[in-house]
Amino acid sequence: MKKLLYLSIFISFSVFAQEKDSTAVTFKKRVLESTEVDFLVSYYKQDGEHSAVAGGRGKENLTDITPTIVVTMPLSEDDVLTVDAGISAYTSASSSNINPFDTDNPTPWQASSGASMQDVLTSLSVSYSHRSDDRNTIYTGHGSGSIEYDYSSIGFGGGIVKLFNDKNTEVGISANVYLDTWKPIYAKELHDFSDNGNNLNGGIFDDFTITGNTDYNPSRFTMFGKKNRNSYALSFSFSQVINKKLQGSIFFDVLHQQGLLSTPYQRIYFADVANSYIQDFQLADDIERLPDTRFKLPIGARLNYYINQQFLLRTYYRFYSDNWGIQSHTGSLELPIKVSDRFTVFPMYRYYTQVASKYFAPYEAHLSTEQYYTSDYDLSKFDSHQYGFGVTYTDIFTGSKIWRFGIKNIDFRFNHYQRSDGLKANIVSAGIKFVLQ
Repeated sequence: MKKLLYLSIFISFSVFAQEKDSTAVTFKKRVLESTEVDFLVSYYKQDGEHSAVAGGRGKENLTDITPTIVVTMPLSEDDVLTVDAGISAYTSASSSNINPFDTDNPTPWQASSGASMQDVLTSLSVSYSHRSDDRNTIYTGHGSGSIEYDYSSIGFGGGIVKLFNDKNTEVGISANVYLDTWKPIYAKELHDFSDNGNNLNGGIFDDFTITGNTDYNPSRFTMFGKKNRNSYALSFSFSQVINKKLQGSIFFDVLHQQGLLSTPYQRIYFADVANSYIQDFQLADDIERLPDTRFKLPIGARLNYYINQQFLLRTYYRFYSDNWGIQSHTGSLELPIKVSDRFTVFPMYRYYTQVASKYFAPYEAHLSTEQYYTSDYDLSKFDSHQYGFGVTYTDIFTGSKIWRFGIKNIDFRFNHYQRSDGLKANIVSAGIKFVLQ
């Protein structure tokens, strides 16, 4: 849940000496007057019953807390550097069941206490922006990196924005590349079966008795050879001030991914293979397998209408399509209400709907003869609703201070998310922005 800072663009001005023969001196307003520091934190909690780790059934309990600090500092009149550092710490019932056999009663409906139950993602992003003397051209560049136990990512990119018509028209283009690497972790029973030379001697098979089909033989399972996942994105945007009350923008992205796009520890159960169990936990027939390329095309628009001094209406729509068969529509409304000079409240609503990927089928609906398969309900057909509200306190004069830092604004948001497949989540986020004085 990354937070990006948008810096204001100021008009440059010049002052000429009164003397007729003097040299004209140009003064420029700095893009950013002082260093700004954002402290952000979010808390996320979800529950559901379609765990992809357990092949499309099982608890999806997850909690995540993400503290983040963003420092934005002026390097000169024209240049700004932003450093964004964050930590995401989560616990998950789903991921804990990568190895559910460290308990006496393994079951997909209860989290195990193994090492895979929790993880920490650490991320760092550095971005730089430069504005031309007339403030009509903005150049940007960034680099980022993140790491967790089984996944790491390096990203870089840049872009350019041009402003026309007295800054009423804005056109932008940017390109980004992310080079990711998996450290594959597999479902415990498949890992032990492979390590034992494809037989039932050693590992968990020495500690537990198999019931159901006692001749457990996941013949489709092989470990992935590829460990990289690369993503390439080209983005375009156009924004226009239509009149004093109306502003609109259009954007679209072209995205391409290649490499290991499957999640190595997500189980698959075939309808044409007899079931094997260790107590209440069904042993996997294979892991999720998806194509090693994916092409995505999202196209969207925003329209903001200034109703009066108290009300502003913000609208958003996006259409998405990819070559895995998913098509989706997203729409959202936000109504900021200015209740005083310093306080704004804003109710919000977001609707999302998608059709299923051609590679998705629920628990025990895939056949072993298929080439690609997943039971991840993120790729299923579903609708979702998200309701929320927020409160913002703004002090443009930074009258309140903590040591040398003036408080510029404080933001609080709460959202409730509900999906038609039963997944529910609550998200709470808060932030405070300081200005160095």
